[in-house]
Amino acid sequence: MTTPVTVAGKVFLIFYGLLGCAATILFFNLFLERIITLLAVVMKAVRERRIRNSGLLPPGIRHDFSAYSLPGWKPSVYHVMLILGLSAITISCCASAMYTPVEGWAYLDSLYFCFVTFSTIGFGDFVSSQSAAYKYQSLYRVANFFFMLMGVCCIYSLFNVISIVIKQVLNWILEKMSCLFCQRCNKATVLLGRRNAIRPGSKSRQGRTGQLSDSDGPCDSDTEGRRLSGEMISMKDLAASNKVSLAIMQKQLSESANGYPRTVCGSSRHNGFSGGVGALGIMNNRLAETSNSR
Repeated sequence: MTTPVTVAGKVFLIFYGLLGCAATILFFNLFLERIITLLAVVMKAVRERRIRNSGLLPPGIRHDFSAYSLPGWKPSVYHVMLILGLSAITISCCASAMYTPVEGWAYLDSLYFCFVTFSTIGFGDFVSSQSAAYKYQSLYRVANFFFMLMGVCCIYSLFNVISIVIKQVLNWILEKMSCLFCQRCNKATVLLGRRNAIRPGSKSRQGRTGQLSDSDGPCDSDTEGRRLSGEMISMKDLAASNKVSLAIMQKQLSESANGYPRTVCGSSRHNGFSGGVGALGIMNNRLAETSNSR
């Protein structure tokens, strides 16, 4: 096991590790990009060949189809994950077949060593190339370097792709949970506001029996009943009521300005409600109608 002993060696390792680890991560990312590019080229060529063999291409574009077909196309992340996983398993199995007779380990221990080493966990319980001499030592070291390099590249790239898949799954779960909570909130809001609120422009209203009744226009009795019971009315009913009140007020002001005598029924004078102009006149007329009905 080679480790730094002097202070200068330890300080050098810290600064060298910063640059070396960053360069290694960059190398792994470039390796993943090249793998994706290679897969895209291979899968695109296979797809083009399948389309050509099926005879679906027009004769005019049979020769230049590969020049503009599928622009910017990339393979699916699941295809990349599957291929990287199969590559990592193949490399681990081949490396374990080499470590078992050379290092004297069991095949399962060799697979365990490959995963721990390729994933850069490095517990140190199994370490290769620790014997003083090996048969075909130079060839073994070259093969060991090749398997470790390819295994680390495949495992690191596989971890990156798995993290992308995990991110997609988490986003899907969060989206479903947000939609579920939004539906529950909307249902609760509708149940709380259905009794004392009417949505503007709705054509169906709920009666006292709990059933929905269709109406083509605003119902005065329904509107008046909601007003007397203290329930909220829609903006459409409020605007219609304001228009009627404004028209009556304008008519009374016009009659008063022109000097026309305003006819007031005797019953209203008998009840003590005299005429008026504007809002006061409307209120007096309504009070008179109420007292007459009684």
